[in-house]
Amino acid sequence: MSKNYTVSRYIIHRLQEVGIKHLFGVPGDYNLDFLDEVIDSPIQWVGNCNELNAGYAADGYARLNGIGAAVVTYGVGGLSIINAIAGAYAEHVPVIVINGAPPARRREAGAMVHHLVSNYYLQLDIFKKMTADAAILTDATTAPDEIDRVILNCIARKLPVYLELPADMTNAPCREPGELLFYAPLPSNSDSLAECVAESAALLNNAKSPVILAGVELLRFNLGKEALHLVEASEVPFATMLSSKSVLPELHPQFTGIYQGGWSRESVRNQVEASDCLLSLGAWMTDLDTGLFSMNLDNRRMITVGGGQVRVGSHFYHDIQLGDFIRELANVVQPRSYLASHPAETMRHKKPFVPEPARVLTATRLYECINYYLDDRMVLLAEPGDAFCAAPEFHIEEAENFIVQAYYCSIGYCTPAALGVSMARREKRPVILTGDGAFQMTAQEVSTLIRERCPALIVIINNDGYLIERYLHKDGPYNDIQMWRYAELPKMFDQGDFATGIKVSSEEELEQAMKKAVKDKDKLTLIEACIPNRDCSAGLERLGNSFRKMHQKPASSQ
Repeated sequence: MSKNYTVSRYIIHRLQEVGIKHLFGVPGDYNLDFLDEVIDSPIQWVGNCNELNAGYAADGYARLNGIGAAVVTYGVGGLSIINAIAGAYAEHVPVIVINGAPPARRREAGAMVHHLVSNYYLQLDIFKKMTADAAILTDATTAPDEIDRVILNCIARKLPVYLELPADMTNAPCREPGELLFYAPLPSNSDSLAECVAESAALLNNAKSPVILAGVELLRFNLGKEALHLVEASEVPFATMLSSKSVLPELHPQFTGIYQGGWSRESVRNQVEASDCLLSLGAWMTDLDTGLFSMNLDNRRMITVGGGQVRVGSHFYHDIQLGDFIRELANVVQPRSYLASHPAETMRHKKPFVPEPARVLTATRLYECINYYLDDRMVLLAEPGDAFCAAPEFHIEEAENFIVQAYYCSIGYCTPAALGVSMARREKRPVILTGDGAFQMTAQEVSTLIRERCPALIVIINNDGYLIERYLHKDGPYNDIQMWRYAELPKMFDQGDFATGIKVSSEEELEQAMKKAVKDKDKLTLIEACIPNRDCSAGLERLGNSFRKMHQKPASSQ
């Protein structure tokens, strides 16, 4: 044991070592001793308005920083953050949850302490089901090894993990940290890799109209550079999906567009689905990435790579890692004439936004304006709803400049996630595109954005309720929400002049507001964009039509 190291100091040392500079969370009596140590460390404490928001902030931070962490207290805090951790698990985002827990002596005595639900192991059991690893630190002798194992699994598997720290273990002496031996990447089976790469290269080289589909695993496992090298070595056009938007440069001459099954632009859909060799790299065929499964893809003409395996037609190769496959294929693929396999329609460049005098603002024009003002110094966070239905057509060049929860789709994610984004990339400005219903879920985190001097640009699409639900189903009073004076919220939260709110309802007002927001780049600006009820993007209209048609079909008989 070391007189200088305690369990809490050991955790903090490891957090610093893996690159965590900010820690999100909410104080509670079971974690206060640990937080005292955090305050005395180089790690910056960022207190949130609630634990759910802390989880979203840690998620947004991890997407840009590579890993994030949040601290909560037992029961009320641990169970509150669960939804955010479930989203991180679904979307492969590495987040460490540190949960201050009742003292071990209370657990051993079975005492009915505050925040307890039914038994002392319930919370640990719950987190085990939605994390890569979980541990309760009950012994200072073994705690360092458990901490190391849990954190290393978070990094290696790109999934959230859980550490439960009883209050009386916080200051328990433990050994000093040794060298953190990071897990080696999972190896590929060399024989299978060589065989599947050879088969894949033969198909790709002999194809007349190949296409590469770049998926979300390229983002999660930081394989964008390797994939771009393969694209340029092969001279094959590529498409991305909503969840992987901008993982490869959208101004690249080989970029054909966003593929979403039947929701795609016609030229994109035709080129992808008519390809005689579609190379799918880490793509997840989720409902929203495939236009509610409206894709028409023939597995016999596909090479599907991801999840540790490769499928070439009807042949399956196991124990093949995505990065290994991409690197090996790039070495043997034959470059083709780009003119023989160029995109059917190259990416359309954005046009200047020219407002029409006195014209009422519509969803289409709102998105055109936002798209025009986005630049490489901004990170767009598109909320589930009309925002992420419109986002595929936005022009975004850098992979880290677009964040969307396209699989788990928890509305309210983007406002607190923007806090994490701002902490991870102080040189960039988060732009939050959110609906009024989603914003009301986590609006209080604007307070933290202001306190931490995060110069976010928040655009609230005020269309009076849950618009996406109105389109997915016949409308009902359950889609109505209380109308807020959104533009006045910044002044309610801010006692100075850091934050400004602007309400717009015309194209001219929107342009003036965006110009002011761009000029005041070091301040927080909230724009309440009022658009007519039920007015939406073309993307949401496609989603609604597809969803209703799918649910109008009679159930098949067994």
